[in-house]
Amino acid sequence: MFNIILYQPEIPPNTGNVIRLSANAGVRLHLVQPLGFEMSERTLKRAGMDYREIADVLVHENWPACLAALGECRLFAVTTRGTTRYDAPGYTAGDAFVFGAETSGLPQALLVSIPPAQRIRIPMRAGNRSINLSNAVALVVYEAWRQCGFEGGA
Repeated sequence: MFNIILYQPEIPPNTGNVIRLSANAGVRLHLVQPLGFEMSERTLKRAGMDYREIADVLVHENWPACLAALGECRLFAVTTRGTTRYDAPGYTAGDAFVFGAETSGLPQALLVSIPPAQRIRIPMRAGNRSINLSNAVALVVYEAWRQCGFEGGA
């Protein structure tokens, strides 16, 4: 229904949690290399690698390869530099949400390739750093899925 893209994720438990979320919400997960870990690491398994068999996970060599695999879809960059609140757009099946690396976010060149209205942010208290990556993914996925009537959910 939706596509989640983790651009160069660094922390295995975050990616493991997103794999688990992807399996449970029925979304496809795209991981853009380089990854900050091996997919077989024990820490990743503890956080969700056991869901790898039922999750739809694709690993891409780089950003252009990921874009080619996505084909025609609407991209949303989830970023603290966004100007649109994450619950404001009307999401549709096939939309893709791009999340940056835990320590650096999305690179500026990638960010500017996405229209400003599709650079979304999650509200938080002023002066704080961004929330945990897997929590941010959960908020956005469940809002998009809610807007689609939780299609396919039990």
